[in-house]
Amino acid sequence: MAEGLSIPQRGMIGRVSFIRLMPVAAALVLGACQTVVPRGPAPSVGPQPTRPQQSGPARIDPGIPTDTARHRIALLVPLTGSNAGVGQSISNATQLALLDTNNERLRITTYDTAALGAANAAQRAIDDGNRLILGPLLAEDVKAVSPVARRSGVPVVSFSNDASAAGNGAYLMGYVPGQSITRVVDYARGQGMSSFAGLVPNGLYGERASTSFLRAVEGAGGQVVALQTYDRAPGSISAAITRMGQTSPYQAVLIADGANNAAAAVPLLRRNGGGSARVLGTELWNSDASINGKPAMNGAWFASVPDNLYRQYAAKYRARFGSAPFRLSSLGYDAVLLTVRIARDWTVGTAFPEDRLKDRGGFGGIDGAFRFGRDNIAERALEVQEIRGGATVVVSPAPTGFAK
Repeated sequence: MAEGLSIPQRGMIGRVSFIRLMPVAAALVLGACQTVVPRGPAPSVGPQPTRPQQSGPARIDPGIPTDTARHRIALLVPLTGSNAGVGQSISNATQLALLDTNNERLRITTYDTAALGAANAAQRAIDDGNRLILGPLLAEDVKAVSPVARRSGVPVVSFSNDASAAGNGAYLMGYVPGQSITRVVDYARGQGMSSFAGLVPNGLYGERASTSFLRAVEGAGGQVVALQTYDRAPGSISAAITRMGQTSPYQAVLIADGANNAAAAVPLLRRNGGGSARVLGTELWNSDASINGKPAMNGAWFASVPDNLYRQYAAKYRARFGSAPFRLSSLGYDAVLLTVRIARDWTVGTAFPEDRLKDRGGFGGIDGAFRFGRDNIAERALEVQEIRGGATVVVSPAPTGFAK
């Protein structure tokens, strides 16, 4: 589970060695031209020697100095505005990853998407010589950055989970809700549950959750007997639950919402036909540390990225930066691990080998195993957790890798 707006997760292909990297200082030396005038008396006859022209000042090119020893990587995140906290946390995570891997071949420069605008930040990063972009965070920023980066052949490994932003050279590392829904439905089906109900909010997230839920239940050989939606308005969720109580009995019910709304809905479900139905959740629950302390959620299942390595990471992050990380910052850490791995066979000064992102064996990180599919969306190895007695317990571990 996460802590506050920090991050929980575990599971990894290969172990990450936490080695401290000594700081490296780079010095820029500018050479100056000097003109030498011969000494001695001027000749008495013949033409007088002409005075040599004084050289102009040494040229200083604008932007970041050229780096011929390291790969240039751009990090695009908001460092100002309403999302500055999570952006700074991701930036901190990338620096921590460089220290932990003791890597001296990557140079990461951060660009503020909130101050510059996403497209302008991408163009500046490309003009500065960066060959790979990590970020941005928001789906609309990914869509603005993709065409700019594509024109220059620079891949984008973003932190969004909006599937509509994938493609055109953009890859998504975010936790896509459909994967967590499929994983928890498959687990419930494996425990003998065949009849399902769903409670989802109106809006884009709810629409995608509904579609994923219907497909997951059908694919698992179960049946959806009720599916109700609600608005973000007083009384709307209770009305949806009342309608659900008038349908056929169900063995499991998905609540595709955050922990607070889910916890408020469960007692209403119990009084309106839900009885002993198992409550299922989505990846949203993994980023809310308060969910363990809600008695109504006892016994609920949800699927998420693994947590064990995340806890170690969070402790190291607090020790270095003096505060807890945002949960999403692990995406920045794992993006650096991915880049470090590919950089072993990437010649400095050449284009980033984008085809390596499609390695079917996948990658490992704080958030466990993942790989990019044909749709450029990260497929993740997820675990199923149960909320039990004020804590979360893993009831179905995440796979450690992928079949080719």
